[in-house]
Amino acid sequence: MTTTATSLGVIGLGSMGRGAALSALRRGVPTWGFDLNPAACATVAEAGGCIAGSVAELAGHCQAVQVLVVNAAQTEQVLFGDGHDDSGLAQHLLPGSVVITSATVDPTLPPLWEARLAERGLWLIDAPVSGGAAKAASGEMTVMASGRPEAFAAVGGLLDAVAGKVYRLGDRAGLGSTVKMVNQHLAGVHIAAACEAMALGIRAGADPAQLYEVICNAAGNSWMFANRVPHILAGDYTPLSSVNIFVKDLGIVLDAARKLAVPLPLAAAAHQLYLGTAGAGHGAEDDSAVIKLYAAMTGITLPAPAADAPEAS
Repeated sequence: MTTTATSLGVIGLGSMGRGAALSALRRGVPTWGFDLNPAACATVAEAGGCIAGSVAELAGHCQAVQVLVVNAAQTEQVLFGDGHDDSGLAQHLLPGSVVITSATVDPTLPPLWEARLAERGLWLIDAPVSGGAAKAASGEMTVMASGRPEAFAAVGGLLDAVAGKVYRLGDRAGLGSTVKMVNQHLAGVHIAAACEAMALGIRAGADPAQLYEVICNAAGNSWMFANRVPHILAGDYTPLSSVNIFVKDLGIVLDAARKLAVPLPLAAAAHQLYLGTAGAGHGAEDDSAVIKLYAAMTGITLPAPAADAPEAS
C-alpha cells in the first residue's frame, strides 16, 4: 500500500533549496531543512521550518525529501554516504518514502539511484528544477519530473507546494534530467550570446542601457537576455547562477551529445567561453560575467557598479 507523504525535507538550502522550503512552508506543509550553512538554516527556521542537525534526523521526520545540492557527486553523498558509514539518507528513511533529486546531472545517473533506492523499499522522482532564485523564492519554479507512478502517488501534492509548474515527463527516472539537460543547453547558449551581443554593441558605440531596452522590445530578445543583461548594466556580478555552473552543465550536455553522436557546435563554443571566463578568475561570479572575457579581448569598458554595491572580484 502506498502512503502519501505529508511532510517535506529539503537537503541543501542554497538559493533554490531555501526557496523550495519557504514556498512549502507558506503553503502549510510541515517542512524540515538541513544545510551546513547556519545562515541558510536560520532563514528557514525564522519562517517556521524545523532544522535537522543531520541527514539521519531529517529522515526520521519526513516521508519525502528533496535533495537540492550542487551536482551529482553531492547528491550521491547525501543519498548513500561514503560507503563506510550510515550517513546516507537511504539508510534512514522508512520504506515507502520518496526521494526527489533536483540537481542537474547526467541523465544516466538517476536510473542507477532509482535501482539502489528500490532495494531499500524507497521511491525516486528525478526532478531537476529551473527558474532561478527569484522564482524558487516565490514558489514559481518549474519542475521537470519523471519516475514511477507509485512514486508520484506517494509524494502526493508536495511537488506542487514548491513549484509553479510540475511536468510529469514519464514513468522512469532519467527523463526529467534529459529535459533539464536540453534546457541547460539553451540557457547556456543564450547567456553567452547575450554577453557577446552586448559586447558588440558597446564596442560599436551603442549606449548599453538603450541597447538593452530596444532588444527587449524587438525580435532578438530572449528570456536570458532580459534577465541577465541588467546584471551587466548594474556592474553587479553577485552570483545568482555562476559561471562555474555552466562549465558543469554544458559539460554534461556535451558528454551526452558525444555518446549520442549528436553534433552541438553552438554548445561547444559557449562552453569554451565559460571555461575561458572561469580561467580568467571569474568562475564564482554570476554567469553574465562572460562579458568580462569579451572586455579583456576587446578593451571595452563595462558599466561600473553602483557606489554601494561592490563589484565581485
